[in-house]
Amino acid sequence: MKVDVLFFASLREALGREKEAVELPDGVRTVGELRKWLAERGGAWATALAPERAVRAARNHAMVPAGEPLQPGDEIAFFPPVTGG
Repeated sequence: MKVDVLFFASLREALGREKEAVELPDGVRTVGELRKWLAERGGAWATALAPERAVRAARNHAMVPAGEPLQPGDEIAFFPPVTGG
């Protein structure tokens, strides 16, 4: 299954890219599993997407929890929490 992944704000800076099209391996079926799989790349990926880091996710422009199922062609965005003021 192929999905498009977008990275915003400090994640984009840490990872050195704003988007990537990825072919998911078997077993990666949720937003949380996608995040874990990306973090397993190591280095900056492991740091930026570590489980203890506050990272929000959206699927096709709607905020979703980690257990949200993925579908072919989805657009998944990862970004740090935002504060207003």
